[in-house]
Amino acid sequence: MSLRNLLTTWGKDVSSKPLQEYPRPQFVRKSYINLNGWWDYAITVKDVIPADFHGKILVPFSPESQLSGVGRQLRGKEYLFYRRSFTLPKTFVKDRVLLHFGAVDSVCDVYVNSVAVCHHEGGYNSFTADITDAVKPQGDNELVVKVKDLTDGGYQTRGKQSTRRGGMWYTPQSGIWQTVWMESVPAQYIEGIRVTPDFDNAEVKVDLKCTFDDPVTVVITDGDKEIAKNDGKDTVTVRFPDGKFTPWTPEDPHLYGLRLISRRDRVESYFGMRKFGCEVAGKYRRLMLNNKPYFHNGLLDQGYWSDGLYTAPSDEALIFDIQTAKSLGFNMLRKHVKVECARWYYHCDRLGMLVWQDMPSGGTRINKWTTMYAPFVGVTVKDGDFVRFGRQKDESRQAYEREYAEMIDQLYNCVSVAMWVPFNEGWGQFDALRIAELTKKLDPTRTVDHASGWHDQGGGDVKSLHVYFRKFRMPRETDRSVCLTEFGGYSYKDEAHSANLDNTYGYRRFSDLQSFNNGLKALYERDVIPWISRGLSAAVYTQLSDVEDEVNGLLTYDRKKLKVDPDLMRQINSQCNTYKLAELLEQGKYKYGDDLPGYEETL
Repeated sequence: MSLRNLLTTWGKDVSSKPLQEYPRPQFVRKSYINLNGWWDYAITVKDVIPADFHGKILVPFSPESQLSGVGRQLRGKEYLFYRRSFTLPKTFVKDRVLLHFGAVDSVCDVYVNSVAVCHHEGGYNSFTADITDAVKPQGDNELVVKVKDLTDGGYQTRGKQSTRRGGMWYTPQSGIWQTVWMESVPAQYIEGIRVTPDFDNAEVKVDLKCTFDDPVTVVITDGDKEIAKNDGKDTVTVRFPDGKFTPWTPEDPHLYGLRLISRRDRVESYFGMRKFGCEVAGKYRRLMLNNKPYFHNGLLDQGYWSDGLYTAPSDEALIFDIQTAKSLGFNMLRKHVKVECARWYYHCDRLGMLVWQDMPSGGTRINKWTTMYAPFVGVTVKDGDFVRFGRQKDESRQAYEREYAEMIDQLYNCVSVAMWVPFNEGWGQFDALRIAELTKKLDPTRTVDHASGWHDQGGGDVKSLHVYFRKFRMPRETDRSVCLTEFGGYSYKDEAHSANLDNTYGYRRFSDLQSFNNGLKALYERDVIPWISRGLSAAVYTQLSDVEDEVNGLLTYDRKKLKVDPDLMRQINSQCNTYKLAELLEQGKYKYGDDLPGYEETL
């Protein structure tokens, strides 16, 4: 069934050159050319660059979205071609020219002046092509991108995209959906960095990937002030003077600048001093932030937009979602089976919002008995049964592990990312225990929810529970933190701001806003607040915004209306911090009158 066209406030004002902000704040150079804007496009059934292109598409919006100007779904047997020309400014060309793609869904080939410069598979991770040998320093250059996207017709990662959208499955999107851009670099340049804050030792470790063997100077700055620096190759460790620094927390998201200088190259970055963990505190095993128990109080965030689908209509729109959640008292967003553009994580870093990062799901079509029926009758299936979980093909599992490792590497420097979630509700799940161990090898600094929802294999750092349609009860778990990783889904449909006027999807429906808010309050008072003092370490409410048929968001799909009473939500969330009081009481460290705002009323 078709959906209504709903424009966001930002979508109404999209220009012919959208999303011009520097796309990679974690690794910045001065050289920068943004290639977003109107490109030629063609959709064909032949695997060759067409002689004629059909029309114009506004990159980086996918052809299925309103904002692309196309409104056409790419089918499994079709190819999507993009074409545009560009000229390099005289001041731009140094030694090497790099072409960057934020994300292209899902298999693509890139050509510059008819020369194949790149092949990439995976619709969620960024990639780069060195186009120096193909590009002309003067005059026009032709850039062509060929895309193939099977969505759920294959095993590729796809998240919640479906060619048969409806209910909890959404309109698929294809092709370029994040910023395309270029930069010039010297022949000897810094390719990348891996930044690891060492909270306990008051230092930061920077692993360097360079095309040269000379030393690199690493400088820590705080605003305009230089704090400390050190030189080295491969790995450089810089210690804070006197071991003093400002920790990063959602309440005080303090960021330090990071400057990397070599003989010919210079890069700007940033980091935050924080530490994630899972340890026993008092009677229970808790999620930790900076060596202290910290309740992760979050929202499920699908990252869909009514006009741009996977692509936010503007940078301000990205900020709006994060800031709205923060203003309501939440401190975490679970980015659900989608990887966002780098700027989204940057805004979480600077605004102070923890992120649980899901790996986008894939595999062949979902076995309904495994993922929908078995969990509700208490049956847990061992995920070595690849056929039952839709992972029977070796290449499917290999592609997953490659893309998962790429995602972790891509997001490693993001300060706000606190948890990796490799599998959700059994969708394409396999070898979750081994994948949890692999995750710890790839990134030992963060926690892991190895099987979110059901088919728990007993690994990772958390006992992960999705609870809908019934009351939450604390399980017996001693080795892991207990987390309510999805719950709620309460629905109120605002007809003026809903994409589907016929179908409604949600887990409990309310006919008016008052009853919706009352129901939300009662839900938190029953399933979250009383359990925090008894060991609950996190709660993730479903969800931040409506999506297509789903009307269980706190915001409408077009982001024009907030359905929850903000004062009520802030009051509820203030009570979700009482776990700190409970822990202090258990440890005998709390005295009445201590500076713990809002806790006295809970005594």
